[in-house]
Amino acid sequence: MIDHVSIAVRDLSTATAFYEAVLSEIGFRKLDEKPGTCGFGKRYPEFWINARPDLPSDPSSGFHVCLRARSVEHVRAFYRAALALGATADGQPGLRPEYDSRYYASFVRDHDGNRIEVVTFVGEA
Repeated sequence: MIDHVSIAVRDLSTATAFYEAVLSEIGFRKLDEKPGTCGFGKRYPEFWINARPDLPSDPSSGFHVCLRARSVEHVRAFYRAALALGATADGQPGLRPEYDSRYYASFVRDHDGNRIEVVTFVGEA
């Protein structure tokens, strides 16, 4: 139902480098770049970052988005890459039975406070 999402970032070049690295762990790549915005995806830009230099600095005010990964290892690789690039841990990789018995996810906060979740479903065909 959702075609794409956009999140605000203070520094577009810093955020672009961060997202190029971490999104590659789940099969996304940079597909489009225009003044003030950059789009990532697998076949078309479905995850956009938009420059908002005046973004509030309160890290709890960030956006939440969940991206689907193909496997548990992809969830773990995304999490490791994000932390290595300066993201803040907000939920280490693991099962989240409070959501679903097969729900395996990790959560990080990017440099702008946006909460990025990556999920896969264990045992899914």
